Amino acid sequence: MSRSHDALLRTINVLVALLCLVVLSPVILVVAVAIKLDSRGPILYRQLRIGLDRRRRDQSTASSRRTGDLGGRPFVMYKFRTMHVNAESGTGPVWASQNDGRTTRVGRFLRRHRLDEIPQFWNVIKGDMSVVGPRPERPGFVQILRDEIDGYSLRHRVPPGITGWAQVNRTPDQSVEDVRRKLEYDLEYMRRRSVWFDLRVMLRTVVVVTEPETPASSSGDGAKPAEGA
Repeated sequence: MSRSHDALLRTINVLVALLCLVVLSPVILVVAVAIKLDSRGPILYRQLRIGLDRRRRDQSTASSRRTGDLGGRPFVMYKFRTMHVNAESGTGPVWASQNDGRTTRVGRFLRRHRLDEIPQFWNVIKGDMSVVGPRPERPGFVQILRDEIDGYSLRHRVPPGITGWAQVNRTPDQSVEDVRRKLEYDLEYMRRRSVWFDLRVMLRTVVVVTEPETPASSSGDGAKPAEGA
């Protein structure tokens, strides 16, 4: 993809993110109040994730230090908090599951309707993410998955997304084998990436979000860690 095409896609991403934040502002307010009333802790949850490998564009030493050996640049991703504070303190990072006992009542509702991802539109505006792209993972999981799955780091050659080709195809994500299947969709997205394909994924996302959720598509975010560590 040419730099001009990248610039056009970036402009569209920012406009879509701004529009969504404005349109969803009443929902954001209601969700924020519900989270505070439901459980102790902050409204937003911030977590380190691995994003775009900028070494392909910037070969500076500083860039290389930032990305380290995980294949991409770390950034802070925002979500509405869906779990109890310190939910991970006794277990460490674990795969998410259906009816996860670490999730709050409001958190279960937010996850069911994918509302916990709304704050990531701010990540799009900041330039950390795109609306469409491979879902970003946390550093610990990236290291494990990179060692387990050949070519896993290739997905860091494009910006991570709020939604993606794997997500609209309802790919399950409860095991390493599921992640392998998601990687196939991510690599297919990278081959087909364009303004029109991104718009197609966005439209399909609206359909997926408004449809009833099935157990196989409950997470959509890879190995979901607990929050509030």
